[in-house]
Amino acid sequence: MILNSQPELPDTPKQTSYTVQSGDTLFAIAWYTGNDYQDIAKWNNLASPYVIYPGQSLHLQPLASNLRPSSNVKKPTGTTSKKNTKMSIDPKESQAYCDCEPNVNKPVTQANIKKSKRLVNEFPERVSQWQWPAKGKFEQSQNGAEAGVNGVDIYAPPGSNVVAAAAGKVVYAGNALRGYGNLIIIKHTDSFLSAYAHNESIAVSERDWIEAGQVIGKVGSSGTTTNKLHFEIRYRGKSLDPLKYLPKQP
Repeated sequence: MILNSQPELPDTPKQTSYTVQSGDTLFAIAWYTGNDYQDIAKWNNLASPYVIYPGQSLHLQPLASNLRPSSNVKKPTGTTSKKNTKMSIDPKESQAYCDCEPNVNKPVTQANIKKSKRLVNEFPERVSQWQWPAKGKFEQSQNGAEAGVNGVDIYAPPGSNVVAAAAGKVVYAGNALRGYGNLIIIKHTDSFLSAYAHNESIAVSERDWIEAGQVIGKVGSSGTTTNKLHFEIRYRGKSLDPLKYLPKQP
């Protein structure tokens, strides 16, 4: 069953900037605003380890000046921002972010990784179809910090395949979200992201372009006590009910 994602879209304007709050990390800001953290880093000239500070204003889209062809300017331009004492931000428990390494060892063999046949690496205007990322019994899950459903938990034996719910680009593969274990985030359009948590192992790398149905990891219990896949769909940072987009189970 193929579902077009557009009719169900919430009326959520695209956020263009964000003011850093105490406890924020770049990973948190990217996830909750529906962006790739590496894009935000590039748009704001941030280098690893991406130190940010409260009150800092971050661009959530490319600056218009970077999109226009450069013109001849007689006066040189330079940095005009005020100096700030940058400091590491201790993440809030409610955000559950930690300063962990963004990469995870990938023991899955190359044979299990389906190479992308995509010729042009660009995002489509819409998700043409969604598919279940794993096989097993499921239940909706809720997040106390956000109203309503924030995903589904799919219970499957450890080592079961986790596949991409739609074609897209891997924008995060790591374990910097405490409580989510080994996490994969895929960007499908300029506004849609999907997340796959608690993996036993991760079979893709950040910046990989992948196809729908491609194996991206294995079901596990990292960050939890039960073997399951926690799956989320977000539109412009807003959590959606995946059951409205995934095909109905028989």
